[in-house]
Amino acid sequence: MSVSLLSSSPLNPAGSSAQPQQSLLPDELPDALAFVQAAAQRSDDGHFDELHAQPAGTPEAGTPRPEIAPLWQRFFRANGSAGWLDLANRAARVQRRVREDGATYNVYDDGPSVPRAWPLELLPMLIGPEEWAGIEAGVQQRTKLMNAAMSDVYGERLLLEEGLLPPSLVLGHPQYLRPLHGCVPPGGVHLHVAAFDLARGPDGGWWVLGQRTQAPSGLGYLLENRLIISQQFPEAFGELKVQRLAASFQALLHGVMRLSKAGERARVVLLTPGPHNETYFEQVFLARYLGITLVEGGDLTVRANRLYLKTLHGMERVHGVLRRVDDEFLDPLELRSDSALGVPGLLQALRAGEVVVANTPGSGWLESPGLAAFWPAVCERLLGEDLLLPTTTTWWCGEASVWQRHQARLEEFVVAPTFPSSDTTTGFTPVLMATQAPSARAALAGRIEADPPAHTLLSRARPSQLPVWREGALEPRTAVLRVFAVSDGAGGWRVMPGGLTRVAHRRDGIHDPWLSMQRGSASVDTWVLTDGAVDATTLLPPPLSVDDLAGWHRTVTSRSAENLFWLGRYTERAENLLRLARLTLEALSGSMLHGASPTVLQVLDVLARRHGLVSAGVPSPAQSLRVFERSLVHSLGETRGVTSVAFNLQALQGCAQALRERLSQEHWKLINEVGENFQQHLASVFESGSAEPLSDVLGVLNRAATHLAAITGAQTDRMTRDDGWRLLSVGRQIERLDFLSHALATGFEHGLPERDDGFALLLGLFDSTITYRAQFQARREVPPLLHLLVRDLDNPRSLGWVAQTLRGRFLKLARHEAGWAAEVAAPLPTPEAWPLAKLAARDEDGSHTALITALRDCSEQALALSDAVGRKMFLHVGAVDHLVWQ
Repeated sequence: MSVSLLSSSPLNPAGSSAQPQQSLLPDELPDALAFVQAAAQRSDDGHFDELHAQPAGTPEAGTPRPEIAPLWQRFFRANGSAGWLDLANRAARVQRRVREDGATYNVYDDGPSVPRAWPLELLPMLIGPEEWAGIEAGVQQRTKLMNAAMSDVYGERLLLEEGLLPPSLVLGHPQYLRPLHGCVPPGGVHLHVAAFDLARGPDGGWWVLGQRTQAPSGLGYLLENRLIISQQFPEAFGELKVQRLAASFQALLHGVMRLSKAGERARVVLLTPGPHNETYFEQVFLARYLGITLVEGGDLTVRANRLYLKTLHGMERVHGVLRRVDDEFLDPLELRSDSALGVPGLLQALRAGEVVVANTPGSGWLESPGLAAFWPAVCERLLGEDLLLPTTTTWWCGEASVWQRHQARLEEFVVAPTFPSSDTTTGFTPVLMATQAPSARAALAGRIEADPPAHTLLSRARPSQLPVWREGALEPRTAVLRVFAVSDGAGGWRVMPGGLTRVAHRRDGIHDPWLSMQRGSASVDTWVLTDGAVDATTLLPPPLSVDDLAGWHRTVTSRSAENLFWLGRYTERAENLLRLARLTLEALSGSMLHGASPTVLQVLDVLARRHGLVSAGVPSPAQSLRVFERSLVHSLGETRGVTSVAFNLQALQGCAQALRERLSQEHWKLINEVGENFQQHLASVFESGSAEPLSDVLGVLNRAATHLAAITGAQTDRMTRDDGWRLLSVGRQIERLDFLSHALATGFEHGLPERDDGFALLLGLFDSTITYRAQFQARREVPPLLHLLVRDLDNPRSLGWVAQTLRGRFLKLARHEAGWAAEVAAPLPTPEAWPLAKLAARDEDGSHTALITALRDCSEQALALSDAVGRKMFLHVGAVDHLVWQ
C-alpha cells in the first residue's frame, strides 16, 4: 500500500525543507479481491468450499491458492476496497440493529425470562440463478409430494395398503391425528408452508437433511435478516440483482384468503403459543409485516362451528389461521385436554370447512427421519416422477434386517429419534456416534436393541462451509440452508427466493450435526441472484382514502385488552406499595416526626397486611416491632407467599411480555429493568452486611419509585391514546381509587387526622405532602385535608379527580355498548360533588361515619367495575354474544 508522505499546500510546498506531513489516506488501495484472497482461510477436508466454489482439500506444496468463486468476486468488487475495510463497523451496526429491533431467540435452557439476541452474521450466502433453479424445482416437487401423501394417508390410504409406507411409522406416530381422517381441507391444500433443510455435499450437489411440515419457523427471522443485511451492502445488493421476498409472503397470505369462504374479505390471524416460545419475536415481526392480528388461543372461540376473535368491542369472525402452535395443543376438546394454547372446537370448525388452518393439523408425521428412505418410491407412485433432490442415506431400525446389518458400524452414523417424545414414544437429542466413547456407544446400542423402531440411522452429512467474517479473516463454517415453499391457494407452491441459512458457531461443527439454533448456531441472510428483472412486489399497503380513515381503529384483542388493563393496575399497585413500604419503614425506624405513635403503627399494620407487604402470621408492630420490620424488609424481594413489591414488579413484567407487539422498545426496556434492578439492589444490601441496612433498603425503594415514575410517564405521554390505552388508564384509576379510598377510610377510622404523625401519613399515602404545604402551610385541619384529598379536581391523586377520570375514560372506552356502560357506571361515586361540610362533620361520638361509609363504597365500586369489565370485555360472558363482523 503506497502512502503519500508529503502534503502539498501553501504552507508546505512540494520540495520544501520543512518537516514532511504524513497523510492518513492512501493514494491507491489494493483491489478488494487482494484483501479477500489474503484473509481467506482454507476449508476443512471433506467439505465443499463456498468461497472458492470447489471441494476443499489439502493443497500440494507450491500450488497457488484457488481463485475466489465468481459470485463472491462480484460481491466483494461491488463493495470495493473501502467496503472491505469497513466490515468491522458494519458488523457492529448489524449487532446494534438487532438490539434496537429487539430481535431475540429464547433458548429453553436459559429460562423464559432470559431472551438471547438473535445471532446474525454479516456476510450473506450467495446462490446463482442456475443453481437456484434446481433447488426451486426440487423443493416444489417435495412440497407437492408431501401434500399428496397427506391427502392419501388421511383419505384412501393406498400408500399404506400397498406397503409403500410402513403403517407403524405413520399410524404409530404421535402426530398422526385420527380425528382428522377423512377431513378434506379447502382446495385439498394441507401444507400452506413447508420448510426443507438442505446441505451442499462435498461434490457440490444439494441434499435434503430434513423437513418441517407442522408449523415451520423461520419466516420472520428470514425477513429480519434481509432487512438488516441488505442495508449493510446496498451496492452489492443492487448490482447482484438479488431477488426480493415480498411476492412470496403475499402469495402465502393471499393463498389462505383464496381458500377461505370469505375470499378477499377473509380475516386471517397468526396463532402464537405466547411470549415464552423461543421464536416469539419472529411471530410478532411476521404478523406486523403481513398486516394480520397476532393472537393466542385464549383470544379465539368457536361458536356454531365458526371461529371468532374476542375483541374489546365484541367478537369478529376469523376465516384463516396461520399457526405456530404444535398439533397436539391446538384443540383441548379432541387432542391434549391440558392444553392452554389451543382453541376448543377448532378441529370441528376445520372439518365443517368454516376456517382454513395453515398448516392443516396432522402433518407432523411427515417430519420423521425414518420415512426418508421410502420417499423415492412414494414419489414414483403418487407423482410418476423421480425425486429431484436426494435425501441423505437413512436407515430405519424398525426393519430387522437394517439393524442387524448396521449395528456393528454405529460409529459411521448419526442416531436420530424416529418419533418425538410423547406418552407412547421416546424422543432424544440426535447423537453423532463418532464423538461418543465406547461405553456410550455400547449403552446406546443396547437402547436401540430394546426398541429398534424408535431409532433411525443417518449417514453423517458434511455440509459445505461458508465464509464468516471474524476480525479481519474469512473463517469457514459449516452451513445448512432452510428453504420455504408457500401455497398460492390455486394448487401450486411457490419457493421463496432466499432462505434461512444456519452456520456453526465455531470452526468445528461436529458438535451439532443439525446446526440447531438452540445449541448456539448463528443465522445468515441468503441472497438468490436472478438474471432477469428483480420482482418489484411490495407488501406496503395502498394509500388510504379519507373515507378509509374516517372509521379507522386498531383492533384490540381480548387478551391484549386484559393485559393492558392489568399493566395499568400492576404499575399503579407497584407505585402504591413502594410508597406504603417506604412510609412504613420510616415510621418503624422513628425517622418520621421523631417516632411514630401506636395508632399510626396500627394503621400501617392494617394496610401492610391488606396489600401483601407482610404475611398473615407475622406479629404486629405492637407485639414485636423488630420482627414486623424484618418480615416486611425480607418480603420486599419475595415473589412467593406474599404479594409484595417484587411480586407485583414480576407481574408487571409478565403483562409487558405479553404485549411486546404494542409497547415501544424504550417502554419495554424500562419495565424489564425495574424488576431486575430492584432484585439486584435489594440482594446486594442483604449481602453487604451494611451497618445501616434500613437506610440502604429505603434507597432501593426510592430508586425503584423513580424508575416506575419513568414507566408512568411512558404510559401517559408516549402511548397512542386508543381504546387499549383507555383500558390501561381505567385499570390504573381503579387501582388508585381502591387504594386511596381504603387508606383514607382506615385512617379516619383510627383517628389519624387528630395526630401530627397521622396527618402526615395520610398526605404521604396520597403523595400530596408538598401540594398541601404549598396551599395550606402548617394547618393541621380536617376540612382542607378533605378538600385536597377528596374534592380537588386539580390534584391527580384526589378521589374526585380519579373517579371523574375513571368514569370518563370508561364511558368512552365502552361507547359501542352505551346502555351497558351507563348501567355499570351509574353506581360509581362522585367524590368531587360531595359537600365538604358533610364530609368534615362528626357524629356525636366524634367519629366520621358518613365519610367512612362513602369511602368504603368508593373502594367497593372500583372493584365492582373491575369485575364488570372483565366479564364483558375479556371473557365475553353475557346474555347475548355481540358479533361486530360476520
